Amino acid sequence: MTHSTRFASALALATTLIPFTAAQAHDVYADDHAPIGVMADHAHKKGEFMLSFRAMHMEMQGNQIGTNDVDADTIATTIPNRFFGAPDQPPTVRIVPTEMRTDMYMLGAMYAPSDAVTLMVMGNYIEKEMDHITYQGGMGTTQLGTFTTNPKGFGDTKVAALFPLLGHPEKTDDSRDELTLKAGVSLPTGSTDETAQILTPMGGTPTVRVPYMMQLGTGTWDLEPALTYKARRGELGFGVQGAASIKLGTNEQGYSFGDIYEGTAWVSYRPAQWVSLSGRVKARTVGQVDGIDPDIVGPVQTANPDFQGGERVDLIAGINFVGTHGAFAKHRLGIELGKAVYQDLNGPQMAGDWMLTVGWQKGF
Repeated sequence: MTHSTRFASALALATTLIPFTAAQAHDVYADDHAPIGVMADHAHKKGEFMLSFRAMHMEMQGNQIGTNDVDADTIATTIPNRFFGAPDQPPTVRIVPTEMRTDMYMLGAMYAPSDAVTLMVMGNYIEKEMDHITYQGGMGTTQLGTFTTNPKGFGDTKVAALFPLLGHPEKTDDSRDELTLKAGVSLPTGSTDETAQILTPMGGTPTVRVPYMMQLGTGTWDLEPALTYKARRGELGFGVQGAASIKLGTNEQGYSFGDIYEGTAWVSYRPAQWVSLSGRVKARTVGQVDGIDPDIVGPVQTANPDFQGGERVDLIAGINFVGTHGAFAKHRLGIELGKAVYQDLNGPQMAGDWMLTVGWQKGF
């Protein structure tokens, strides 16, 4: 099964959960939860348990320096190679990434030992593909060829405790406010020593350690707090969340990824009990890589720790379904499709394009 076929299969499986019959139950609504791309937005009552599965596809295309587009020929002839002077290292970057695809499959579980706290754990499997152009020799715009790297495997594991500070989950009235605090940690279970075969400007095809953004984990313990407020007034809902990923220390390879700070806000409209529509804006800032992996070396921008991170804003549309009776009772399906509308990157760096998230949730 191919990279794209696996994601299509997950989407097809998820869409079978859409309820098509009239609503009957009165204690469940499509907008009880935030849009599917917002995690840790709600807590549970004592003894409740919830399973979730999300499939996320992300695309990157082209390159930017700051807010400006830059073409591959310009990068290959003007951007200095950080490793120039080492054996077989030309003066400028001669390998340029052009497209990147990431598929992530996330399986999560939540359990509330008491009304005051809900515990959460999430594991994930990641597959990445990046396409590159290799320019011939040490100068000029003659293309030698192309190649693709494709690391895949399990990523970092997330564990957290959620504390409801305002209101209580699963209220049945149509006017409600909830404030939820997340205290989370990311465990370094993902690999940071992935390798792939490349094409060098001199025509060699060695197997090397892939650059930072192609690794599957951070290699560090990361503190991941979040605070979420959401409310509903009849058919209308709204919410905001602030979250962070703060790297604690340095990994075994001698570096740490940049800290991430993210904010998102959304509004939703529920035309019927079993379906709601949402619109969301997400903004994030990501720091540069701190330190350097001595085994990540090459005439490619992604090997330079300074060409990492930046700022980005996405606009995201979503739809949420919930089963209200029968075999689909309390099964939830969420879909979100997003597009990057602003990016200021520490480049040259690949620019984000669009993303799709499909997710299923079921409480017990």
